[in-house]
Amino acid sequence: MARSIFLIAESGNLTELREEAYDSEDILQRLLASYPSVLTGDSRSEGTPARWLLVKREASVPDAADGAGRWSIDHVFLDQDGVPTIVEVKRSSDTRIRREVVGQMLDYAANAVAYWPVDHLRSAFEARCLGEARDPEVMLADTFADVVDADAFWRQVKTNIQAGRIRLVFVADEIPAELRRVVEFLNEQMDPAEVLAIEVRQYVANGLRTLVPTVVGRTAEAQQRKGTTARQWDENSLLGELQRLRGPEVANVAKEILTWANERTTKVWWGKGQQSGSFVPVYTQGGVGHPLFALYSSGVLEIYFQWLIKRPAFSDEAPRQELRRRLNAIPGVSIPENALTRRPNIPLEVFVERSARAQLLAVWEWCIEQIRADQQH
Repeated sequence: MARSIFLIAESGNLTELREEAYDSEDILQRLLASYPSVLTGDSRSEGTPARWLLVKREASVPDAADGAGRWSIDHVFLDQDGVPTIVEVKRSSDTRIRREVVGQMLDYAANAVAYWPVDHLRSAFEARCLGEARDPEVMLADTFADVVDADAFWRQVKTNIQAGRIRLVFVADEIPAELRRVVEFLNEQMDPAEVLAIEVRQYVANGLRTLVPTVVGRTAEAQQRKGTTARQWDENSLLGELQRLRGPEVANVAKEILTWANERTTKVWWGKGQQSGSFVPVYTQGGVGHPLFALYSSGVLEIYFQWLIKRPAFSDEAPRQELRRRLNAIPGVSIPENALTRRPNIPLEVFVERSARAQLLAVWEWCIEQIRADQQH
């Protein structure tokens, strides 16, 4: 029986929108590609709103290392935690939605985890951006505002794939009872993978269309078993881990660097990771963010030449050479010349002496002045 929803305008007029079947499976596929938020804000086990980056439609999955694509996935998305999300779309009128589609998705998942190198996903995403005349890093930053390091984000994607941390999502205009039971069972048994179904009904009238998504499969038992897949680090947790691993002197080095970053940069971005934490000071000038370095809970400072090279103030080699020269003037620092396009790291123990810390912070003050001067030109 067709359902209805009702819209009440400010004028008080009531509009009845009647449920209507999709004319084709492709229509629903295109809607998801254009409006990925239809995958719903509660489609994440942590319970916080998900944001979605479309990697590719009709993505191929091989069945052997270096093999050609055997299957084609309707959509591949990434969420803000870098979790690959495989989406298969069917209409409820397609009889395959009851059993065949489950085996199909498990084939996708098993082979994606085994034979999907992260470079394959990144290349597919960059090719899509190229086709749309978009810069991949800009699109990534626009979608996930807290991602300041594209390479770190793709490393997290790689880590998720290697750990089997992926999400399988069945999408249909109506989820039949048979599929609902299978999805709930699989989601309770599979860990760290997640299995969901999303019912996306459409209601239309007078040129209006409303999409109503409903998540199926996230039972309380499944959420309890899976727990949290990523740890959000902060000052207390990172300094505590540094003290545990490297001692109080190194923890104090990190604390002084963090204090400087909070006072002198635009924001401090805190990373996520089950084992390793980090923070990245970002200085924004003229609407452009400049991540300066990363400080890790393992006890290293990573210099962001690889990221700074993509910003006008450091796109030429000369200012990066000067940054390297100033850092190398600190006793114990020796960054090679061939590191000007990479991310060399320095042990925090180098900065235990107060004079070394003062030199380091003076280098970052100089870096900020370079950014300001470039924006004024």
